[in-house]
Amino acid sequence: MHTRLQRLGLLLLGLASLAAADAALARKSHHQKERAQPATQRGDFDYYLLSLSWSPSFCTTHPQERDQCDGQGYGFVLHGLWPQYQSGNGPQHCPSDARPDAATVQRALAVSPSRTLIQHEWQTHGACTGLSPAQYFADAERAYAAIRVPPVIGEAHTPPRLSAFDVADAFVAANPGLSRDMLAVKCDGMKLSEVRVCLSRDLQPQRCGARVATPCRAGTLQIPLARDGRVPRAQDAQ
Repeated sequence: MHTRLQRLGLLLLGLASLAAADAALARKSHHQKERAQPATQRGDFDYYLLSLSWSPSFCTTHPQERDQCDGQGYGFVLHGLWPQYQSGNGPQHCPSDARPDAATVQRALAVSPSRTLIQHEWQTHGACTGLSPAQYFADAERAYAAIRVPPVIGEAHTPPRLSAFDVADAFVAANPGLSRDMLAVKCDGMKLSEVRVCLSRDLQPQRCGARVATPCRAGTLQIPLARDGRVPRAQDAQ
């Protein structure tokens, strides 16, 4: 009787070990299948998010960025033009051997006054668009130039007393065809940081996809003045 029980126990132990091995193999196979799925193709995205950075706010915390902050007096500058998915976020860091040449960088500096930022934007976002560096930055410049900065912000002589939603409404009023669901305002605490506008692939305003929102707290924002309200333009680089 005792021998039979020992044999039964060994049989059950063996079956349990076999089941565990099968489960481990199944998990490994599933993991390998997930990793083998092809990466997102360059140019595979739904729309763009145009990010405009309020330079006076940026420069209060990044005075070492001399190209942008050493008394330049910029207002909104181009942070980036980011490919997005309708479901949220977008592709980043797509492999590419292309790099912006000196002429492309020089032109881009007129609206994105930081060489470090220009290289970062290409490597992180631009390489995923399927465009050449020259075409990507030309499109980014064109998108930037098409958005009019509201005078209540860009031409203010005293700090504007606006909430995040007031900022959004001011952009809507200054840009025919733009509506509240086509943009978002970003804040650093209670300080205005960025305005982000959703654009179609042919750079026309469109409704934003998922995860594009205005997370700023209610209340009056701190909006530091630009020294002279300067708006960078492409001709500045020529």
